[in-house]
Amino acid sequence: MKSALATRDTGNETEKITVNLGYVDLGRMDLLVREGFYSNRADFIRTAIRNQIGAHDGVVAQSIARQTLELGLRVYSRADLEAAKAAGEMLHLKVVGLARIESDVTPDLALATIGSITILGALQASAEVKVALADRIH
Repeated sequence: MKSALATRDTGNETEKITVNLGYVDLGRMDLLVREGFYSNRADFIRTAIRNQIGAHDGVVAQSIARQTLELGLRVYSRADLEAAKAAGEMLHLKVVGLARIESDVTPDLALATIGSITILGALQASAEVKVALADRIH
């Protein structure tokens, strides 16, 4: 019942965040950009984040395994949820990355098949499905 799973960011699946920096750090970053080490501020920030995550790879891998989390992109289709419903299964979604509940999934089907959602990253679903599952999202 598994759908597509990607372990790397595909470039078009991103989330925008805001970061406040001190002026000195901002100036140092701009200097590195100007000197050609990075193409722009965003490139610097993405590289810094990847380096920090890489420095903690072992801890992250252990935590993912211990908590039985899926890593990357996990898509839950109407067919996936209908199969779970037919089998009498209640799904507990645990994803590090992006979990997507396809747009043809109704709130009733989601309620009947999704017991809980733990997302470290982002959840994409229709507004109606998110409202229906609001008390199950952690």
